[in-house]
Amino acid sequence: MEVNATPLYDKTDNPTGCCPRFKPEPWEDQALVFADKPFVRTSTVSLFHIPLNVGSMYRKTFAAIAQAHADTGGFLVLTQDDSPWHAEHLFAVDKDVPGADMVRLSGTFVTKVFEGPYAEAKTWCGEMARVVQHRGKHLDALYFFYTTCPRCAKAYGRNYVVGVARVS
Repeated sequence: MEVNATPLYDKTDNPTGCCPRFKPEPWEDQALVFADKPFVRTSTVSLFHIPLNVGSMYRKTFAAIAQAHADTGGFLVLTQDDSPWHAEHLFAVDKDVPGADMVRLSGTFVTKVFEGPYAEAKTWCGEMARVVQHRGKHLDALYFFYTTCPRCAKAYGRNYVVGVARVS
C-alpha cells in the first residue's frame, strides 16, 4: 500500500443514509504507512468509556471537513480512549481544515478487524497487543476505527471495529 493510503471504503454502498456498509476484507492484517498524514483532532466526553456527545461532534467535524473540501474520499476516524471520561478522535483529511485542531501522524500502523459489541474493546486491546508482539514489533499507540454507528451496525447485522496499532 502506498504512503498515506488506506483501504478503499465505498461510501456509495449506503442503504441506511448514515454509515456506509463496511467491507472488512481490505482492512484485515494491513500495514499502513503514514508520513505527516493530516488529521482533524476532536474529542468527546465519556461516562465510563461511553461517549456522550459523539453524534454532535461527528456532524460538526464532517461539516467543517466538507466546507474545507478536505475529504479524503475514504473514511477513517481513529479513536483513542485516554480515560473513562474522555476520548480523542482523529479524522483523516487531505489538507488542513481552517479553525480545526490539526495533527499529523507518521509511522507504520498494523490493522486487525474485530466484529462484536463495543463492550469487547478491552479484549480487542489484548488481541492487538498479541498481534503486534507476533510481528516482532513494539506497540506505541492503539486506536480503534469504529466503522459504523450503533444504529447502522444493527441495521447491517454486523458491528465491525478495526484495531489500528502504531508500531516500531
